[in-house]
Amino acid sequence: MASKVFSAAVLGLDCELVEVEADANFAIPGIFIGGLPDKAVDESRDRVRSAIRNSGLEVPRRHLIINLAPADLKKVGSVYDLPIAVSILLLSGQLALRRPVREQLFIGELALDGTLRPVNGVLSICLSAKHQGITTIYLPAQNAAEAGLVSGLEIIACANLRQLILHLTGEQPIKAYQPDAQTYAVDETAAGYDMAYIKGQQHVKRALEIAAAGCHNILLSGPPGSGKTLLAKTMVTILPMMTMQESLEVTRIYSVAGSLPADRPLVTSRPFRSPHHTASGVALVGGGAWPRPGEISLAHRGILFLDEFPEFPRLVLENLRQPLEDGIINVARAAGSVRFPAAFTLVAAMNPCPCGYLTDPDQRCTCAPGQIIKYQKKISGPLLDRIDLHVEVPKVKFDKLTGSDEAEPSASIRVRVEMAREVQRRRFAGLPLVTNAEMSSRQTKDFCPVDEATLNLLRSAVGQFNLSARAYFRILKLARTIADLAGRPAIALEHVAEALQYRPKVE
Repeated sequence: MASKVFSAAVLGLDCELVEVEADANFAIPGIFIGGLPDKAVDESRDRVRSAIRNSGLEVPRRHLIINLAPADLKKVGSVYDLPIAVSILLLSGQLALRRPVREQLFIGELALDGTLRPVNGVLSICLSAKHQGITTIYLPAQNAAEAGLVSGLEIIACANLRQLILHLTGEQPIKAYQPDAQTYAVDETAAGYDMAYIKGQQHVKRALEIAAAGCHNILLSGPPGSGKTLLAKTMVTILPMMTMQESLEVTRIYSVAGSLPADRPLVTSRPFRSPHHTASGVALVGGGAWPRPGEISLAHRGILFLDEFPEFPRLVLENLRQPLEDGIINVARAAGSVRFPAAFTLVAAMNPCPCGYLTDPDQRCTCAPGQIIKYQKKISGPLLDRIDLHVEVPKVKFDKLTGSDEAEPSASIRVRVEMAREVQRRRFAGLPLVTNAEMSSRQTKDFCPVDEATLNLLRSAVGQFNLSARAYFRILKLARTIADLAGRPAIALEHVAEALQYRPKVE
């Protein structure tokens, strides 16, 4: 009689239950796996056979058929090693489950000696499994802390296959994993960076504070050595602490991508991703034969820093249009379509020209006018239109560099940013919004009313600067954030005037 246990297949950030069935006949002995397995799943035959034997058990000398259902769903990775081994042992009568099969789920990769190795996507598997009626999950010990983030599940962490068998037979029961609060302690990041260490650039720091408060995209432009990269890296220190919901969202992405640190089962610090300008479009937005998260998803609820902005291939940058507008990325492939979250703050840095000295008052630019235009045209108008703050970063004078005056520290700026974020949390209570930058045009009209004088200023600016409809709404959202930082319930004329200063002048 065929045996069956349950496992799971990760699809994007979601997962689907997989039935791992085993049966046998008297054909040529061996293990044969069906159900659209990839190479890693197909190779599990040898890992499972060796793991069972080295755990003191026997592999039946029969023609073993393993079916992974649903059969039309592609099975990827080594997560099925453990359920295949358990299914074979159930079939051969060497093991019996004392609880309903439908309530238990098995995941894990097997080493040849029977040791259980960690797998990716455990948090997504646990969240989906709980919603589908699973009560107990058997998994590698290294994945236990990650699984412990999901309450209401019995987590059985096993070091090897032999230990699991002894638990299932009742000979040596394993105590359910109990998470330790210290395991999920907050990890302070960006050590060595602080706004207090940056001399001058007060207007740039103000722009970064606004961007951090409302998750607005920002472009820093200036000559080489003016501090653009340092300012971008230091921006992490003024971002508010992540909420538990945000931490779970980011952890889920990092788990599926296989980027979750072994000693940090919960991501508690804001992501800062800085891909090189040679990165491909797939590396940036995600994809592959079976789609995986890209850099924009790994930067979710954090910062995506693109240094040398015009040096990125134009086609690669154009991939940012949808996620900058919607906060998600839809990756469609022949094997299927998945959706990854991508609510990040874009921080881009660029030189004003190929040589970099166009705006430097002390060094002469050597670029021809045609070169400058060609260089700046590498970034399309629609992409620039999605950037809320365009800021010039001048070279710092020698007197400021050597001065003894200390600037405002990051901790003080973070307090104001967190106060502005708290205002936004109260404003968007009950809505699927976190920050002002995520508002739609309709929501912008509801939450960003202006008086007649302010409306006249906007009307004049739209005509004078030749602003698009998208830019108009982005100015309102930016003004809303500036008002939140000032503790003002309504948008005033000075808030819109400051927001307009950050728009590029379109001729």
